[in-house]
Amino acid sequence: MTGAANSPHSQQNAEFMAHAIALASQNILSALGGPFGAVVAKDGRVIGEGTNLVTSTNDPTAHAEVTAIRAACAALQTFQLDGCDIYTTCEPCPMCFGAIYWARIRHVYYACVAADAAAAGFSDQHIYREIARRVDERDVQFTQLMRDEALACFQEWNQMANRIVY
Repeated sequence: MTGAANSPHSQQNAEFMAHAIALASQNILSALGGPFGAVVAKDGRVIGEGTNLVTSTNDPTAHAEVTAIRAACAALQTFQLDGCDIYTTCEPCPMCFGAIYWARIRHVYYACVAADAAAAGFSDQHIYREIARRVDERDVQFTQLMRDEALACFQEWNQMANRIVY
């Protein structure tokens, strides 16, 4: 998409964001998870949608963006979402940010900012601080074990002629 269709204020973008917001609102009413919704779109149509399902599935990775990415990948039968856009009700957290980049999504449209989420009790600032710290200074203990043995897996991978690079 180029030009007006890719403008943040286009009618299509507003419809996709309104859809994500409606998903978040429905999610609150159904008590399935937090107040977050996301839609993945490609070529003018929704190919995946998701809501926050953390508490209903006991899965801390079940954020709206991740569930929408999973649905879109399943629909397209691929692990890369080239040419896709994501519409999310809030600026992505560090995990979702990473998932968006790994999925190769081309554009992120978001409604609320991280400070809005923090005001509602969903703050990611501690994660950003932890990422910036040295490994030995983090709140969660990190201990490296058996590096040489694990390096053999990377060497084996690099020698595979039929590996799928991602």
